[in-house]
Amino acid sequence: MNIHTKPDTLQKLIELGNATAFEPAGDAPQSEKQPRYQSRSLAECIAHLSTPKGKKPVLKAMVTTACEKNCYYCPFRAGRGKTRRLTFQPDELAKAFDGLHQAGQVDGMFLSSGIIKGGVTTQDKLIDTVEVVRKRYHYRGYVHLKIMPGAEYDQIARAMQLSDRVSINLEAPTQQRMDALAPKKDFAGELLQRLQWAHDIRQKMNLRTSIVTQFVVGAVGDTDAELLGLTSQLYRQLHLARAYYSAFSPVLQTPLENLAAVDPLREFRLYQASFLLRDYAWDFEELDFLPGGNLPLTVDPKIAYAERHLRENPIDLMTADRRQLLRIPGVGIQSAEAILHARGQRALRDVGQLRALGIRAPEKAAPYILMGGQRILRQLSLF
Repeated sequence: MNIHTKPDTLQKLIELGNATAFEPAGDAPQSEKQPRYQSRSLAECIAHLSTPKGKKPVLKAMVTTACEKNCYYCPFRAGRGKTRRLTFQPDELAKAFDGLHQAGQVDGMFLSSGIIKGGVTTQDKLIDTVEVVRKRYHYRGYVHLKIMPGAEYDQIARAMQLSDRVSINLEAPTQQRMDALAPKKDFAGELLQRLQWAHDIRQKMNLRTSIVTQFVVGAVGDTDAELLGLTSQLYRQLHLARAYYSAFSPVLQTPLENLAAVDPLREFRLYQASFLLRDYAWDFEELDFLPGGNLPLTVDPKIAYAERHLRENPIDLMTADRRQLLRIPGVGIQSAEAILHARGQRALRDVGQLRALGIRAPEKAAPYILMGGQRILRQLSLF
């Protein structure tokens, strides 16, 4: 296969490997985990992602792995000796991407970077790279671009014009948590304000660019209530496309290297709760938290709600509105719409009807619903 780029650039990409593995970029973040390769290969920096434009092989790369920030959890933090420092020039990286695209190996780019000479200078490098990809190589496909802390308003506007998605990673839910995680970053001034700017730019310029953020979970005492409380605000006020949650895992030669890794199940529960807030029109107050502020790991957040509210007061499928239907375990957005449509044509009375409407596991819903005014647990025992 003939890839039109310099071998030294490809070798740098191979050495870069899965440097962005800790940064989810697609719409199915928990399925993004890259396989472990026996030796370094280009495949490590190509991820098969679900994107707003469909599933694609996406080049995940960094302009530089050098960084002047000292974030306590990060493998690229300043002064960490184990980190291989690699830097690409915009023309170089754009040409490498074009070569891989022409060879059919990638059809999308996720571009991040460490920070050198400040966020503004680094943001220019990111924008310049995508400018070359778009203008010189006429690529019209998927681009997901990181916004650096401290990036200027006009830089964010240009990044959003060039990209399908931009990331502004908050990392922590409050300044207090940020001080313990990444003390050189200003939570409100450098990060949260940029999210607000991105929202304003999208509205002012009538752009379709989606906006996402990411949190590092569990390294510095942050609670699920803090993370989801802020997530709920961002969904409602800034129409955030999604929040990513990255369960903390210790990295050698960082100040947090001796901390225990966070249970991946905590990350999974956060995603479940986040989707309820975003897609199911739940209020933050409807989520159940343990006394310490975290979600229980042993139960799905939707089932926790149903046990508390619906076990003794089941929902009648013939009279419930859409909001009520979306609080029933096992009932998703499509099946809720199917129920609303079907009951206008006939009475819903038995389990077979539920399966026909797309509810694959009616046993999940059974303890919390009425059909024909009756519970259906006995019907299930007959199947």
